[in-house]
Amino acid sequence: MARRGAGRRGSTGPGAGGPAAVLVAAGLLAVGWPGSAAGEAPAAAPARPDAVEQVAARARESVVTIRSSGRGERDGGLGTGFVVSPDGLIATNYHVIGDGRPVSVELADGSRHDVVAIHASERAADLAIVRIARQGLVALELGDPATLADGREVVALGNPHGLERSVVSGRVSGRREIDGRTMIQLAIPIEPGNSGGPLLDLEGRVHGVVTMKSLVTPFLGFAVGVDQLAPLLENPNPVTMDRWLTIGAIDPREWTVVGGARWRQRAGRISVEGAGSGFGGRSLCLAVAEPPELPHEIAVWVKLDDEAGAAGLVFGSDGGDRHYGFYPSAGGLRLTRFDGPDVLSWAILEDRPSAAYRPGDWNHLRVRRTAEGIACLVNDVPVFASADAGLGRGRVGLAKFRDTKAEFRGFAAGRDLPPSRPDAAVAARVVALGSTALGPEGAAEAIRGLVAEGAAGDAALLERADALEREGKVLRGLAREVQARRTVEALERLLAADGPVDLYGAALLVSALDNPELDTGAARGDLERLAADVAAAAPAEADEPARLAVLDRVLFQELGFHGSRGDYYNRANSHVDEVVDDREGIPITLAVVYMELARRQGLAMEGVGLPGHFLVRHLPGDGGAGAWIDVFDGAKRLDREGVAALYRGLRGAELTDDLLAPVGPRPILFRMLNNLLGIASRDDDAPAMLRYLDAMLVVDPEASRERVMRMLMAKRLGKTDAALADARWLLDNGPADIDLEAVRRFVADTEARR
Repeated sequence: MARRGAGRRGSTGPGAGGPAAVLVAAGLLAVGWPGSAAGEAPAAAPARPDAVEQVAARARESVVTIRSSGRGERDGGLGTGFVVSPDGLIATNYHVIGDGRPVSVELADGSRHDVVAIHASERAADLAIVRIARQGLVALELGDPATLADGREVVALGNPHGLERSVVSGRVSGRREIDGRTMIQLAIPIEPGNSGGPLLDLEGRVHGVVTMKSLVTPFLGFAVGVDQLAPLLENPNPVTMDRWLTIGAIDPREWTVVGGARWRQRAGRISVEGAGSGFGGRSLCLAVAEPPELPHEIAVWVKLDDEAGAAGLVFGSDGGDRHYGFYPSAGGLRLTRFDGPDVLSWAILEDRPSAAYRPGDWNHLRVRRTAEGIACLVNDVPVFASADAGLGRGRVGLAKFRDTKAEFRGFAAGRDLPPSRPDAAVAARVVALGSTALGPEGAAEAIRGLVAEGAAGDAALLERADALEREGKVLRGLAREVQARRTVEALERLLAADGPVDLYGAALLVSALDNPELDTGAARGDLERLAADVAAAAPAEADEPARLAVLDRVLFQELGFHGSRGDYYNRANSHVDEVVDDREGIPITLAVVYMELARRQGLAMEGVGLPGHFLVRHLPGDGGAGAWIDVFDGAKRLDREGVAALYRGLRGAELTDDLLAPVGPRPILFRMLNNLLGIASRDDDAPAMLRYLDAMLVVDPEASRERVMRMLMAKRLGKTDAALADARWLLDNGPADIDLEAVRRFVADTEARR
């Protein structure tokens, strides 16, 4: 996920004016909203070019081959990199090194070096800088992509298909916006293995990092400008390899992997790829917790990348080669028993297709075991019943076979698990409620007798298909609104509960507004495991300053948590679960994670809502003044003058004491939602704006500006009653910063058009 746009950060969201521009344009906001402007640097005149072969000859010793580890001794991936510093720094693409993989670098002299640290990384820009323990390397000079004119001849070096340090030349075709970021378009054939290589002008300066090839033509490629590499060199977030290998790794406290393959874990989902070492590429991921005594059930949702693969549930396992398996395979469903490591000890107990299985989609597998045998269900429909009971209770978990790529979510084990789908009565009520949002059913009657109707019947069938597609679109939108409403109501209940507000729980609900499938329990578990790692790193006798130092070291030096540099305005940066997963965020979400972890270490913190840049302040137990902490800048300590200098740089104004006032959970949540609102406003995503505004008005029911915005969004989306309800609230409460006469005109016009 590029997921983000460019722009200067601020407390009100991206762009000039942000969401409040809607209010100003409507004439409903009495107070304006500040904007911003940016200038452009003049292009430099090009120098006299040398020949392509001379450029290639000079650059070759600085170009390296990068290998990420796969199964056994085989390469899991191969790409290119180039030296950017004589002390062992190599630039490449993020996708070349991959999350959590061991990485090695082969230099032009043939020597091979393990990467000792990921010096800096930016997932969204697809850039990374790795470090090897080698001095005296020859670094390439970095250029300025702004001076690289369209039509300019350029040279790329790389390792296409493993053909190391191959040279290809071409021209710059132009600049293109791809997934929210500016790319250099190239008239150059780019192939697998070129990724991460340098794009050079004819003076030998690097202007870009080759990153992708076109699927349209083999003679079209793209590169990321090295201007996006500069922030990584200036503000790195080093992660040692032992910590890098933990990114997305299966937690050994929850799971045990048997038989290799690449199992990954992220916010409650587990993914797997690569062949295992067992028979048929078999690999198991077994739950550490033992299941209940028989009878018991296990269940999971599974989705295959390719229906020719096989992955699903495993049970009755001895922790090795003996176990049962229930899984989709080659488009059907299969129940198997393994009594050893090879084909001679493998028995297929049942194997047939099921109409209840949905190819290419998420499917729910459930197994019920009793002393008498096994029952298997897919999407709550019985598929197999077997009297085989030869294997004991054993361990339970997940399995995959061959080269399958698969995802799993919602794994559960218990005495009696709930069904995956609502019962018939609930489904009928939902259909009845959903039908109120639908138009006429169209050509349902014309479908009868289609075979006899010939071409006319075909036309009628297509017409009905179109109607069902429209109906499906409406129902999907309705389901999205229901999910958002349920999340907003959960946020409202959490804020109304007695005692201190659960800030992290509320922040996870903010994430769930954009990701209804978020497993908030699993995401909270990720934070708790991180807190346990921090606690384990602190000596038992550590005092408060020492515990704080350990927190900073683990987060920012060992794990590489950092402020987002090139992809600031991405919704993921406002989702605390993704901040923990990606170790990247904006000031306010990094602050929420930091404060939550500090609290678990017995350290008191408060949020400071400095406009444009959220800070944290430590409150020492001895009553001392404490320091302000900039978590966006690696937990940098600031005194008041340091904060004032930061604020002058952001706003060009002097700091006043009121801007340093501590803020509680509600203002923090409101600001997080306002950041998301600004991004949705920039993207003109009205449904997202409406759900953020719903949540903001739960957090602060008196927020008049946001109520005006919700009124306008509701009207735009055809929710007239909701728009009028907000308008009448404004007229009843009369907030001073709203043009109430404009609201009255809005009511009159809306009612006249009903």
